[in-house]
Amino acid sequence: MSNTSYYAPLKNDKSSPDILLWISRLFVGLLFIFSGLIKANDPMGFGFKLQEYFHVLHLNFLNDYATWIAVAICAFEIILGALLVLGIAGRKVAWGLLLLIIFFTFLTFYSAFFEVVSSCGCFGDAIPLTPWQSFIKDLVLLVFILVIFVKRKKIVPLIASSFTNNLLSFFVIILSFGIGIYTISYLPFVDFLPYKEGNNIPKLMEIPEGAEQDEYEHIYALKNKTTNEEKKMTDKEYMDQKIWEDENWEVIGEPESKLIKKGYQVPIPDLIISDAEGNDLTQEVINNPYYNFVVTSVDVTKLSPTDFIALDKINQTIRDLSTEYNIRAILLTASSSDNVNYLNDQLDLVLESFYADAVPLKSMVRSNPGVMLLQNGTVIKKWSKHAFPSKEKLIETYFKKQ
Repeated sequence: MSNTSYYAPLKNDKSSPDILLWISRLFVGLLFIFSGLIKANDPMGFGFKLQEYFHVLHLNFLNDYATWIAVAICAFEIILGALLVLGIAGRKVAWGLLLLIIFFTFLTFYSAFFEVVSSCGCFGDAIPLTPWQSFIKDLVLLVFILVIFVKRKKIVPLIASSFTNNLLSFFVIILSFGIGIYTISYLPFVDFLPYKEGNNIPKLMEIPEGAEQDEYEHIYALKNKTTNEEKKMTDKEYMDQKIWEDENWEVIGEPESKLIKKGYQVPIPDLIISDAEGNDLTQEVINNPYYNFVVTSVDVTKLSPTDFIALDKINQTIRDLSTEYNIRAILLTASSSDNVNYLNDQLDLVLESFYADAVPLKSMVRSNPGVMLLQNGTVIKKWSKHAFPSKEKLIETYFKKQ
């Protein structure tokens, strides 16, 4: 009797790609990279948003570190997104994404439900989202990240070489942190704020002719004199039903107003520049026909020794320029006059001291101190404390053209 051997058919070593996993990786990875980059473009602005969350969560002791925390968060988003797409450290990345999205989903739900933050800051000032919009976005992301987490063992590197993957990871980490550190030092690559170069400040403080206005709905509380029945109705219903013709109904108290449609929003609604006595000098400053240096510092008490040196250099450069050219230079701050006077005593400021609210100041120059060059209300140029040029460079670039 002959021996007959039976062999099972050979299986293909190459398993077919998991389409759902790939779609999830690309969607989540690219969105995390985009979100991280757009915030890393302006980490100081994201830091201001984090301070709002710190206040809500009673973590105000973190305020002084908000900008660097923002740099770290942006970097982690970029790193996780890039490594996910490249398939490097798949299991660790999946855990990181899951923990991060759970935290963000809780945070956006909390801020939306309790109405404690008006804008989430997820995509910086480039794409403002309401907390509810951000919460829905996080829920969608959570679904895709759960797919990635469940299938995390299937994530393999696109490149087989361990050395190449380690090198790529190193460059991703350096680039991710480097972008945020650079923009802190030398201002955002792209300025999405109303005080960006080329904008005319006076025009952005006005409502254009024919602009759409806010629409409100007025709600009346009514009471029936005969039956004591009470009800509420809108002003439209009140007019359509001609309730005023029925003497049995009377309006109780003042009508309640409810915004139903936002109209045109003035880009700069809150800029008021005043002197120490409280005199409003806004128009005088922003409509100056000559070159006008506006040195901004939200809080002069937060100036570090390095900041003092930078401000002193700015002050000396402007002092030298003022002996040859017709310019005006001011220090604009939200600090108290006592703190400004102390600063003036220390540095012998050539700058006139004026005051404004911290909110618009934070939008002017993402640096403390920072400098804007204005002429006829138009922002000609902006510099961080590290990038303010020399007297010779300023003359060559701007004043020779006068």
